[in-house]
Amino acid sequence: MGEAFVSLADDAISAYWNPAGLANVKGFEVGLSSQDWVVGINHSTFSAAVNMGNYGTISAWFTDFDYGSIEVTNVGNQTGTGEYYSANEIAAALAYGRNLVDWFSFGASLKMINSNIWHSSARAAALDLGVIVKTNFFSKTDQRNDGMRIGMSISNYGSKMRYDGIDLINPIDILENENGNYENVIGQYRTESWELPLIFRLGVSVKPIVSDFHTLIISTDVLHPNNNSESINMGAEYSMRVVGGNTFYLRSGIKGFGIAQANKTKLISNIELPLSTLTFGLGYEKSIVKNKSIGIDYSYQSIGLLGDVSLITVRFKLF
Repeated sequence: MGEAFVSLADDAISAYWNPAGLANVKGFEVGLSSQDWVVGINHSTFSAAVNMGNYGTISAWFTDFDYGSIEVTNVGNQTGTGEYYSANEIAAALAYGRNLVDWFSFGASLKMINSNIWHSSARAAALDLGVIVKTNFFSKTDQRNDGMRIGMSISNYGSKMRYDGIDLINPIDILENENGNYENVIGQYRTESWELPLIFRLGVSVKPIVSDFHTLIISTDVLHPNNNSESINMGAEYSMRVVGGNTFYLRSGIKGFGIAQANKTKLISNIELPLSTLTFGLGYEKSIVKNKSIGIDYSYQSIGLLGDVSLITVRFKLF
């Protein structure tokens, strides 16, 4: 759906987009996702959420962005030394979401972030906040769950990060042109600190088609980051309930409209869009017994010169 999800968050993975969506979790849910990114990078996520009745919903999630094994190079060995190092970015969080009234929910997520490059690392703590408002506007059934939803979230409000570690420690000769015992002086490179990518999201979604067997959702998010230009995500989801209470999903979206650039474009409604903004996906949810199901989702995106990426997500509703 082009990541236009801030007003639709409603499962165990909600804490990543909008922790207020955790209030819509009905029992115990688990979500797993894996994405093969470009140049051998892998992105994996695990999340679990449990509803505690009148006390709201708590969630824990973990995400890992793994750059794989990288060969060491230096000035004297431009083609590699034969040694390899690894790099990754990880984040772990505890989140909470609750309905204050039947039409308003809020949520918060506290997370720890760690970035590693060989023997050096950077750390930060951050807070995510979000709300979701359900309205009767444009509802085909006069029910709030089928009306217009408004979602807002602030992600990555936290401390700065700065790399530190033994890789930044080097012997320095403070007087290169003089003889003396200066070669063992230990020096350390001090890297610059940087802000986390603070993002404000505002989203609206509606259901123009609602029936016992067919539902269509249209969603739009506006993003305001602190490290890039504003952009828009738009998406749509068509769901069809089939025999046995199972559901089939078809999704498409436009991601990062306004900032994305690519070498290939497509003309849609007289608007020339970079192919790197277009996303496609499908899903299937199998009902097992009452309140229990398993779902699998697949999404695809072209990112221009860098190739194509796919995301697979598996969701379990256990009670």
